Amino acid sequence: MSGPSRGGPSDDSDDSGADRGARPNHDRDRQDRAADDWHTPGNGPETSEEPTHSDRPRPDDDRVTIDDDGLVRWLLKSDDETVVLARDIASSVAIVAVIGLLLFGVSGIWPPLVAVESGSMEPNMQRGDLIFVVDDDRFAGDDPVDGTGVVTLEAGQSSGHEKFGKAGDVIVFQPNGDARQTPVIHRAHFWVEEDENWVDTKADEDIIGDATCADVRNCPANHDGFITKGDANSGYDQYRGGARTDVVKTEWVTGKAMIRVPWLGHVRLTFDELFGGMVVPSPTLEGVPNGAVSPDTAMQAGMAGSTGLAASSAGVAVAIGRYRN
Repeated sequence: MSGPSRGGPSDDSDDSGADRGARPNHDRDRQDRAADDWHTPGNGPETSEEPTHSDRPRPDDDRVTIDDDGLVRWLLKSDDETVVLARDIASSVAIVAVIGLLLFGVSGIWPPLVAVESGSMEPNMQRGDLIFVVDDDRFAGDDPVDGTGVVTLEAGQSSGHEKFGKAGDVIVFQPNGDARQTPVIHRAHFWVEEDENWVDTKADEDIIGDATCADVRNCPANHDGFITKGDANSGYDQYRGGARTDVVKTEWVTGKAMIRVPWLGHVRLTFDELFGGMVVPSPTLEGVPNGAVSPDTAMQAGMAGSTGLAASSAGVAVAIGRYRN
């Protein structure tokens, strides 16, 4: 009897083997199609693609507001143009105020700065210079006048004390002690006692000329005090000089000059030219006899404010006095 062919099973084995070899590819195709179906919009989770421009947060979403952030944070962080301008003005004025307070602490007087407007102290002070002034009893040199910190030109020539190119201190004083007049900044040449005939005893012949005590209204001296003179002026302030004043009493002295900074005084002078003294007023000045050079130097305080750079300049101008011819 013939039995079943041995080739039968062998053929089945080959067919099933081929089927097994093709099935993995078929399965992979099904998986790929399933994956495509899974990522079709609406059939599965969103993809991790980059958000489009419309999906990104708008700048307005991060804007600082009073309601969300409070008044203080809004004032400090807001990009609103009006707030930024106000913030700039406030910071400028604050910086000027801090500098002014520091200078006041050192000098002891206000304003601590003087802008030079005339030439009566040339060449040692020029128009547009900025002068730092201090209380007269601070930073005293050798051999000052008793009860003051002022060293006269006469004493400075002996002790070697010099300020602004010459012996002696340059002082700021009110002519005749009158607060309504513009203060003057001139050099203290020497000290005189009451009833002293200073024209004959101490005056420089090159300055006083042929004048005698009888020719000078302030001789003999009506009281103790300083004889003063502008470095560029031809005469003493008490006789044919730049200021109409009696012998300068110590209580009329409001300060003395210490440091000169060229050109920076033009800030104050320019401000006065632009505003004509309306915002930072300047005291009026009385006339002087014989066509002499008018008194120099104004020291005054005022309050000023504006916008942008003008506000900062106003603050600087307030901290700077001036003298003028």
